[in-house]
Amino acid sequence: MNYAEIKYCDIANGVGVRTTLFVSGCRHRCRNCFNEPAWAFDAGTLFSAEVEDELIESLRPTYVTGLSVLGGEPMEPENQRALVGFLERARAEFPSKGIWMYTGFTWEELHEPSNRCCTEDTARILETLDVLVDGRFVQELYDISLRFRGSGNQRLIDVPATLATGEVMLWHDDPVFESHSMDG
Repeated sequence: MNYAEIKYCDIANGVGVRTTLFVSGCRHRCRNCFNEPAWAFDAGTLFSAEVEDELIESLRPTYVTGLSVLGGEPMEPENQRALVGFLERARAEFPSKGIWMYTGFTWEELHEPSNRCCTEDTARILETLDVLVDGRFVQELYDISLRFRGSGNQRLIDVPATLATGEVMLWHDDPVFESHSMDG
């Protein structure tokens, strides 16, 4: 797997200060995608053990609240194979830090055995996540007022609650975090 970019101290792709990995490769090709250069699977740089170690180290400071994974498309089958071990390691080493993933696939597609995105690694990846932002970007539903997503069809899914109940449960901001973050 290649990655297009890594952002340290990112505040746009999840709550708090995050390390954000943008993987390469996406077959969705959403019109007006914000990251079209990452569509090519060979774009960017090889995701090596050294890069994984650097990402893990970037999560150690207490001010870093978590990891976000975007694309490209992290849930493309070839990207899942490369990400599953890394995400399990991040979850094991930092159980209290949030892991977010953005995918153009819907929750339902990720569970449909006939869909190319439903692989032997899908369930393992989902078990590492706190929030899954699902759904393709749809230009006609673009809404700048939406937090952490670009179009109105996209959902912020509370993954642990969804896995526990078997029904899609939406994620909502923690009001305590919100009030503290406003106070500085």
